[in-house]
Amino acid sequence: MTRKPIDLTQPLNGVGYQRRDDGIAIITLDRPDRGNALAPHMQPIVRAIWDEVRDDDTIRVAIITAAGERHFCTGFDVAEADSEEADTVFNNRPLAESVHWSPHQNRVWKPVICAVQGLCVGGGLHFVVDSDVVVASQNVKFMDTHVNVGMVGALENIGLAKRLPLGTALRMTLQGRDFRLPAERAYQLGLVDELVETPAEVLPAAIAIAQSMLKNSPQAMALSKQAVWGSLERGYSDALEAAWGLLRLHWSHPDFLEGPRAFEEKRDPNWNSDPNARGEDEE
Repeated sequence: MTRKPIDLTQPLNGVGYQRRDDGIAIITLDRPDRGNALAPHMQPIVRAIWDEVRDDDTIRVAIITAAGERHFCTGFDVAEADSEEADTVFNNRPLAESVHWSPHQNRVWKPVICAVQGLCVGGGLHFVVDSDVVVASQNVKFMDTHVNVGMVGALENIGLAKRLPLGTALRMTLQGRDFRLPAERAYQLGLVDELVETPAEVLPAAIAIAQSMLKNSPQAMALSKQAVWGSLERGYSDALEAAWGLLRLHWSHPDFLEGPRAFEEKRDPNWNSDPNARGEDEE
């Protein structure tokens, strides 16, 4: 199916997108009047943004956040579940052709930070479980309501089971709206990586983490991320073999020599953001 091009420089319906000069991209769920709920028309926009984040070498780190303080995302907007647009987006196609909300679903190997405030429900969990680092404020509560509205809790819930104890993931899945996981407990269990006091502190904390990541080799981070996430899909020995292949792949990249040279010369590295660049011996 041919996708219509989306002009990301124009205002986007329900989604904010900012490309900062420092190489950080900020994606904002922007429907505060609807609890930042996900609507079918938003998925092509989000997918186009992730395409640009993935393919544009000047973007080094991405942050996904939301407008307002009360809601990060209240999941899929059930008011639009029967719409013709929803049928077009989700109708009985394979997963790879149907769901493109999260960085993982769009094969984004650059670092992605999720900055969460307020209530995070159902489909909003896509962004949480598939990001690399999760920053949350104390007012956050995580909840899954698929079974309450007669839907199957599966994709986001599998992600929860990778990042939470199984019992907690299943309790969220099977109790639905009667169980809310508070930010403090989510931090204790590992779903949240950085906990701040107020919603106003969430995005600055995420930006600080992103700026720290900007100091590092883009290609080394991308391959390291692939190794770690890939290990979740393999046994230990297979994961080590796959990681060894990624490690060896990096030997031909200029950053493999630039890092040690910069360290020896006591200067900041000049990283090459082109993943296909080759080192001196490969030219």
